[in-house]
Amino acid sequence: MSTATNNPYAEIDDLAERLLAIATEALGHGESDLVSDRAVRRLMTAAVKLYAGKALLEDRRFRALEGRYDEVVTPTEALIATTEILRALRLGPVEFGLWSHRRPEEDHLRETVDEEV
Repeated sequence: MSTATNNPYAEIDDLAERLLAIATEALGHGESDLVSDRAVRRLMTAAVKLYAGKALLEDRRFRALEGRYDEVVTPTEALIATTEILRALRLGPVEFGLWSHRRPEEDHLRETVDEEV
């Protein structure tokens, strides 16, 4: 467990690390069929809600994926997941375009974010 004893959500850090390792192992062995669709759906839902909640409540954006570029999540993987999220919410390219504008005030953070990875 994490060392933050006063944080009731510290377990999320440990679980996230473990889940990433387990998922990577399952995919590496070609055993994604052993993970239920329901489990993946719940993980995606939790990840999307937590990311959006942090972004809104903390009024900031941060790197949503592990790695510097595509060594952990490939562009194909990202687009497959993003497309299905949009479909699940009946959103299309127009809605996506309206929300995916670059935030100029955060351009200066790009180098800092890459250094954190």
